[in-house]
Order: sequence, then structure tokens, then C-alpha cells
Amino acid sequence: HENTGLQSRPPPEEQNYGAAAHVRQGPFVSVSRNGPAKKDYLIVAVLCYANLINFMDWFIVPGILLDIQKYFKLSDGDAGLLQTVFILCYMLAAPIFGYLGDRYNRKIILGAGIFFWSGVTLGSSFISELYCWIFFLSRGLVGIGTASYSTIAPTIIADLFEEGKRTTMLSIFYIFIPVGSGLGYVLAASMADVTGDWHWAFRITPCMGGLALVLLILLVPHRTQRRTAAHRALSISGTIRVAAEKPGVQRTAKTTWCQDVISLAKNWSFVWSSLGLTAMAFVTGALGMWVPLFLYRAQVVQGIVPPCLQESCNSSNSLIFGGITIGTGILGVIAGAEAARRLRKINNKADPLICATSMFISALCLYIALMVAQDNILSTFIFIVFGELFLSVNWAVVTDILLYVVTPRRQSTAIALQILVSHLLGDAGSPYLIGIISNAIQAKNAHSLQWSFWSMQYSFIVCAFVGVFGGGFFLLTSFYIEEDRKEAEQ
Repeated sequence: HENTGLQSRPPPEEQNYGAAAHVRQGPFVSVSRNGPAKKDYLIVAVLCYANLINFMDWFIVPGILLDIQKYFKLSDGDAGLLQTVFILCYMLAAPIFGYLGDRYNRKIILGAGIFFWSGVTLGSSFISELYCWIFFLSRGLVGIGTASYSTIAPTIIADLFEEGKRTTMLSIFYIFIPVGSGLGYVLAASMADVTGDWHWAFRITPCMGGLALVLLILLVPHRTQRRTAAHRALSISGTIRVAAEKPGVQRTAKTTWCQDVISLAKNWSFVWSSLGLTAMAFVTGALGMWVPLFLYRAQVVQGIVPPCLQESCNSSNSLIFGGITIGTGILGVIAGAEAARRLRKINNKADPLICATSMFISALCLYIALMVAQDNILSTFIFIVFGELFLSVNWAVVTDILLYVVTPRRQSTAIALQILVSHLLGDAGSPYLIGIISNAIQAKNAHSLQWSFWSMQYSFIVCAFVGVFGGGFFLLTSFYIEEDRKEAEQ
């Protein structure tokens, strides 16, 4: 559930992450809870650590993509397909594990998921270059294991804390997404440099996963009881409240999933902001996969580094980009939440306008980075930093938009739909699309280092245009957000 970040303020009623719903205090029902114990914070620390290594493993492949391409003799299109296979399996498995997590022991599912992806990752480090298809299969299996953790761990955190603390704890949990992503590049590049063999990059996270599994078994409870009690109380209070409002009229507060989807499709703020998020995911997925390789090709063209002819290639770009991802991710999420908190006081449309502005600036910075890459690599790094920073500003704000334009009883469905659409149309296909465009350009021109760079540069321009479209989607959101917010509050 990687699109949730720091939220600048709590939602109007309850924030349902498949966990304990906040129960209104009224004349009919009262629910009292004790404050979180020290062990609850320790459990969060364990889950955050597991989330960290989860996303470290996710971004190992982009960190050593040049080595993997040489080893398996992959074209740009084939290399892009590696990340697409991973994300597609992750995306398709997530709803299944969400369903299982609501009905069966979540601790067992979490432990099995960590054990599974750790084992598959370790095994993938021993695959021969003759069996490239097995490596692709292993990345898909890792995506399935990752989905089991990403969909269930947040619900355990949400069960342990009430509304105010819950938002803070979930924000801390999700801040490890950019940190883990950046450390994945750093780990992959460092292990390839130290050992001279890129395979070792796939042997560290399984060891860290083993430690996470032990801590999970020792510290995370089998059940968190608050969830069931709160849901019962919410059901009772909802029934009594409806009866009190409409005497003699029997109604049910529940609606079918199809009715919820139809209602969300009529919520234009939700629709346009979800399309804006999809554009963000498209750009983020493409950058995460291809930027280190693009920077390497730019340096080769400028004569800064020689072409990589040996098996272990220079991975300094992955190290630098990993640091950029960590820094811009943390700073962007915090800056976005703070900007939204301040500007909301003077403009009710501040949130979508912040997102639109950030997308436009990010697209411009990325376009400039692409254009100057052949002449000045330092300027390229600088504009990539600003492009990533303004892209990261939106993660928290988009989540907050969803929470106040969608009624609380539909928020879980809305979040699930937004995740599905943003992955399906966004980062699931963008790495592969950039790769096949690069392949097509190279196929029409003579094979050379110059055209190897140009093919990647031209294909990357797609991201700048998608970023502009994303900004346009957020602008459209601003036209409807006040009306949809009032309707949700009513």
C-alpha cells in the first residue's frame, strides 16, 4: 500500500485500513480503550523493519540492472519486463491476501510471506545465465510474497492504536517505503562493488528477512482483539442512530461492493485524483527502473566512464540515486503534508492545486534533466533531485484528498481501487514501455554507444508528458473537490 504517506490531518470520522474503526461517542454507545502499551510500539518497530527490507528487495534489480542485462543478455525491453512481472504479480496477489487477512490468522500469513520471498530471493542468486526465464519467474514469486506483507501489516498497526496515534504510526510505517527503496539501490551497488559479483546482492535481504521472521514470531500477537469489538460497537451504534433519525423506517448502513464502486465512479474528485496518482506511479516506476542505467550511458557518451565490458560494472550511479530516493522521499512527504496544512487555511482547493503544481514542476525538471544529460552530468543530477522531490510532495496529499471526498464507509474500497488502477496503468507497465520504445529506436539506427544513449533519452521523454497529464488531472480535481467534500461530510 505504497501510496499512503504522512497525512496532514485526521479524516473526518474514521480512517479504515481494514482495521479498527473509530466509534463515535454518543448517547447510545460508548467504547473505552486503554492507551497503547510499550509492546505496541515495539511491534510497530518490527513491522517497520520488515517493511524496510521488503522494499529493499523490491529495488535490488534496478540497482544492478546493467550487470543483470549483461549476464542474461537482455535487451532494454526484456529488462523493463523484469519489474513489470514483479509489480503485476504484486498487484494481482494483494487483493487475495487482503481477503485472507480479514478472515484468517494474520501473523501466520505475514510469516509465510516473509519466509517465501526470502527463500525465492536467495534461490534467484544461484540461477545460471542459461535459465533466464527462471529469473523472471522468481521475480514474480517475490512480488507475490511481498504482497502478503504489504496488505496485512498496516491492519495490525491500525488495530493497536486509536485514530490520532494510528495516523502517526501508519505514517511512520509508510515512510520506510522511500527509505527502503533507496537502500535497495545502495545495497545492490555496494555488494556488487565489494564482492565483484552481483549475485551477492540477492543474498543479504534474505538474511535480514530471517531476522524479521524471528522478531515477528516472538513479538507480534496472533490476534488483536480491538478490531472485532470496535466493529461490533460501530454496527450497534449505526443501527440505533439510523432508527433514531428515521422512526418507523428500516434501513441498512451496508451497501454492496458494486454499489460502492458505482458511487465512487460518480465522485469526480476521486476519479481525477486517482488518474493523477496513476500518472505519478507511471513516472516513479520508470525512473526507479531506468535512471541509473540512463546516467551510466550519458557518462559513457561524455567519456567520463569507459564502457562496461567485464561482468561487474561500476554501480556508483545506483548508490547516488539510492541516496536521492531516500532524501527526496522523506523530505517530499513531509513538505507536502506541511504545505497542505498551511495553504488549506486560505484556499479550500489547496490540496489538488499543490498536486497539480508539483506535477508540472516535476515534469519540467525531468525534461531539463534529459536534455542536459549529454553535456553536463552534474546538472542532470541536480534536476533529477528536484524532479523526484516535487514528485514525492504529492503522496501524502493525494491520500488526504481521498479520505475527505469519500465517505468513511467506502474508504477501504476507494483505497483498493486507487491502488489497483495506479499500479495497473502506472508503474506496472511504464518500465516495460520505456524499454520497448528504446529497443524500437535502436533497431532503426546503427548500433553505437551514442544511439544507446539517445534511445533511452527519447523514450524517457514519455515520462515528462505523462507528468504534464498528471498535473492536468489534479487541476480537474480542483473543480469538483469542494462539492464532493461537502457531500461526503453530509
